[in-house]
Amino acid sequence: MLRALFSRNYRLFFCGQGISLIGTWMQNIAVSWLVYRLTQSAFLLGLVGFSMQIPTFIFTPFAGVFVDRHNRHRLIIITQILAMVQAFILAILVLTNKIQIWQIISLSVFLGLVNSFDIPTRHAFIFDIVEKKEDISNAIALNSSIFNSARLIGPLIAGVLIPLIGEGMCFLVNGFSFIAVIIALIMMKIKERKIEVKKTHIFEELKEGFSYAFNFVPIRLILALLALISLMGISYAVLMPIFATKILHGTSRTYGFLMSAAGTGALFGAFYLASRRNIIGLGKIVAISTLVFGAGLIIFSQSEILWLSLLILAFIGFGLMVQSAASNIILQTIVEDDKRGRIMSLFACAFMGMIPFGSLLAGVLASRIGAPNTLIIGGITCFLGGLFFLTKISFLEKIIHPVYTKKGIIPEVVRGIQEVEMK
Repeated sequence: MLRALFSRNYRLFFCGQGISLIGTWMQNIAVSWLVYRLTQSAFLLGLVGFSMQIPTFIFTPFAGVFVDRHNRHRLIIITQILAMVQAFILAILVLTNKIQIWQIISLSVFLGLVNSFDIPTRHAFIFDIVEKKEDISNAIALNSSIFNSARLIGPLIAGVLIPLIGEGMCFLVNGFSFIAVIIALIMMKIKERKIEVKKTHIFEELKEGFSYAFNFVPIRLILALLALISLMGISYAVLMPIFATKILHGTSRTYGFLMSAAGTGALFGAFYLASRRNIIGLGKIVAISTLVFGAGLIIFSQSEILWLSLLILAFIGFGLMVQSAASNIILQTIVEDDKRGRIMSLFACAFMGMIPFGSLLAGVLASRIGAPNTLIIGGITCFLGGLFFLTKISFLEKIIHPVYTKKGIIPEVVRGIQEVEMK
């Protein structure tokens, strides 16, 4: 379950990220609560989410080309430093009582621009720091586990700190938390990756990446399902302050509990994926976890009982984490290495880049038809998407298995069993 940690560089990355991500989740919670406290507006909640994520949609495809052309190690150090600076600026503005909505939106756009380069770099970088490539799937699952551990711990801490010392301290803590991951990155000993010097224009390489992704059916369908979930489902998190206060009649602490419940479910999902011995059957897991996620949104939208809402959110978090991480694993293991940065940028564009549109859509719908009805629409859409993907599993496996065989990813015994079954 922890086999990827035998790689020294990945172990450093794992520990550094584990600390930094707690601060990141504290900031995410504090930003949403700050916006809602200042404005009491569902629309502005959606707008801030939109402003943070829209740069990912616009710039990430170009960032993917940049990642394939340059040193990933240096790139990720730069992005972490810039994110740290953003957190400190936000902290200073709040602690000096000079914060305004336009400043929050501006800093959110800046962080979104940083993330548009950081996300594809980080995903592709994992492949560089794991010594045994057969441990890649385990490394991705473990990476999801620290992300979701932070998703559990960060909101709990933020929920306690916000009423005691305010949102500004959450931003300050996040700024200092980046020091851990920056030190870990500097301590790494990275073998220089051979980068082919290309004279082609960036738009030609961008076109090549798009063509490769959309002509390879498994990649195309996985990205399409991710985009659908991000547009219609993930925006549930933007509406959590409304559910915490208006539906469940709670406070910022209730909000922290709700987000931590989703993080708890996601953490169990990460442990589940990390415990798997191989990647066989991940396609079916992607479909089933999408169904769990969609059904969870529908049920949660109708709950007015705190303990029931927390339980359902755990299933929502489990389904979303397993779906996204399993999709990531499949993409990482079938993609050609010289296109890894571009495919990871498209993964980020589909998964993160569609969130701003979902946040804006959720904010508009919630202001007109209410937050519960908005989640019902999103849940039904995601559930139908999961059903469609489930019907394509057999077709996708026939395409993917030869790729795994060629790369030596499928163990000999498993391959023999599959060949017998196919006959």
